[in-house]
Amino acid sequence: MRRFPNPWIAIPSLLMGLLAGALGWVVTDVSCRQPDITGLSQPCYGWSVLIAAVSFIAATIGVGLLLVLVFRSLAEWQERT
Repeated sequence: MRRFPNPWIAIPSLLMGLLAGALGWVVTDVSCRQPDITGLSQPCYGWSVLIAAVSFIAATIGVGLLLVLVFRSLAEWQERT
């Protein structure tokens, strides 16, 4: 029996990816402030964007994989009962 893709897997996966990206941005931005000549702190936008993108991709793939396995396991369990 062929199962069709479940679109409800993408929504929580993308939401968790966005949350991880935002968290990665904030943590990197706070920890990577560099003082300049005038004494004001300048954020590291390049590192913040890179860490946010990597966090988004990793969390989206990880949560998506976990949800696929859970839904597949539940479907197999329901077929047996």
